[in-house]
Amino acid sequence: MSLPQQPHASALLAEASDVKDAPAQDLLAWAERRFGARAAIATSFGVEDMVLIDLARQHAPSLRLFTLDTGRLPPETYELMEVVRKRYGVTVETYFPERERVEALESTQGYFSFRQSLEARKACCAIRKVEPLARALAGQQAWVTGLRREQSVTRTDVATLEVDSAHGLLKLNPLATWSSRDIWDYVRANGVPYNALHDRGYPSIGCAPCTRAVKPYEDERAGRWWWESAENRECGLHPVR
Repeated sequence: MSLPQQPHASALLAEASDVKDAPAQDLLAWAERRFGARAAIATSFGVEDMVLIDLARQHAPSLRLFTLDTGRLPPETYELMEVVRKRYGVTVETYFPERERVEALESTQGYFSFRQSLEARKACCAIRKVEPLARALAGQQAWVTGLRREQSVTRTDVATLEVDSAHGLLKLNPLATWSSRDIWDYVRANGVPYNALHDRGYPSIGCAPCTRAVKPYEDERAGRWWWESAENRECGLHPVR
């Protein structure tokens, strides 16, 4: 007996045309009605993701919540993970990189190979992030992210709804048009917990050795892989157009 065919992502995009310009809470509510647990929120526990989690608990409680534990996250991120788990009463599904691939990388290339070249950094991200993401999204119809256009030069064209061709899914970015001020206004108005590193000059937080605080004049993702040019500061989870 054959399994029912999943709708193609482009068909889902067309189906969602009525909500593509809707407020974040309405887009999440649509995802709840349309997908339920067949959609998942990807979180790295940055402040945008915390707003997304808070909104989803109100408007899309059936959506799964997952994170990619690269093995090199700051302790503050793990502390926040536990706060989220207890405060919202949710399961945070955690995906690790494949042990054998990490062992081979570190044994042959050392512990900071990602600083040797752009290719070496992308190879590390592919092992620690891209491959676990593919496992996290397997069997899903859609995924939800906290991407915003204001974050960096690589994200200025982020749409609220788009086709993720790499995984064959509909991708929802409900906060795409939100400003940093919008995010922090929501956090303060609703008492949303956030990563302690944000108060220490880290607007964007990834793996500990690849993230630093930024200067006041720098963009929000300037502290991510700061030794690289701005147009390269993505890890492969969200391909640059």
